[in-house]
Amino acid sequence: MDPREPRSLPIIPLLACLQVSLAVCACQPATNDESADGGMPAPEVSTAQVEAATVARTSDLPGRLTATRIAEVRAQVSGIIRERTFEEGAMVRKGDVLFRIDPAAYQAEVDAKAAALDRTMATRVQALRQSERTETLLERQAASTAQHDIATATLRQAEADVASAKAQLALARINLDYATVRAPISGRIGRALVTEGALVGQNDATHLAVIQQIDPIFADFKQSAADPAPIPEQSAGKTGTPVQLLRADGKPQGTEGRLLFSDVSVDPGTGQVSLRATFPNPAATLLPGTYVRVRVSRGADAAAALVPAQAIQRSSAGEAQAYVVEEGGKVALRPLRTGPLTEAGWIVEEGLRPGETVVVEGFQKIQPGGTVRPSPWGTGRSAEASPNP
Repeated sequence: MDPREPRSLPIIPLLACLQVSLAVCACQPATNDESADGGMPAPEVSTAQVEAATVARTSDLPGRLTATRIAEVRAQVSGIIRERTFEEGAMVRKGDVLFRIDPAAYQAEVDAKAAALDRTMATRVQALRQSERTETLLERQAASTAQHDIATATLRQAEADVASAKAQLALARINLDYATVRAPISGRIGRALVTEGALVGQNDATHLAVIQQIDPIFADFKQSAADPAPIPEQSAGKTGTPVQLLRADGKPQGTEGRLLFSDVSVDPGTGQVSLRATFPNPAATLLPGTYVRVRVSRGADAAAALVPAQAIQRSSAGEAQAYVVEEGGKVALRPLRTGPLTEAGWIVEEGLRPGETVVVEGFQKIQPGGTVRPSPWGTGRSAEASPNP
């Protein structure tokens, strides 16, 4: 054979070795981490059991703060403002002097009415003595009955004049007192609407300032009449249902208040019922007109199905749902009807029972009908639940 010709390799021994290797691999058992269908390991997910717990039920409703009492300070007599005695924005007490109107004209009126009263009282004294004299003369038959009647009528007229003069003097003193404008209620006073030198009350009662009592303060809010979980009737002011104001981050603000009442009729335009709560406000940090959210207690559910907040998923239509781990590690996507979100988690009203297992983390690895390897979920990794908006 020519040494330059190419040497051919033996094919049959190579094929025999390949067949032996495939046979050996086929005889090896499949590992436990491989699934029967695709040969991929079942994904590991974090799960938690649905708990049965006593959970306080609440409802968060929008509303506005309003003052307990509002008084518009107005001038009851006309005149020139001579002095403003309060500091704008300060707290005032009932009876504190706020403005002083020039009292000269009203003081002169009081003096004139007092002099008129003195005159009528002098006339009454004279009429009284005349009546007594005619009565004595009538007993001695030295005066006629007609003279006695005239004297008696004159006395009564003089007494009426005295009463009228006293009333006019009292009215003049009232007008003089109105020249000193006082606070009708205790509370915080706003800015002065007039300044010294202004003419007030010439044609009407001039608006001078506004006082608002804000301790305690009211919160007015509304609830739909079709709410499936209405506020219990016995809580409307009878047992003092506790209520809380919420900050912008959803956490309670300040001290606890109580529900005063719910209206007795439904607004036909909105289908809502008005409610009012009262809150202590000693530091005057809550101001009227502020938009707030009010959390109203609705009692407690003694056997609520509670799941972690992360276990609830939302469909494209916004409906609540959760992955439930069934026997054999199979997962099923189950629709739910949820209640409010509490600090402990979501309350599930329909769709889950206490003791069932739900997936909390690892949703991106699973599909309905697939198999998973559940592992306990650490509650320390959960985000703090916030109130349902």
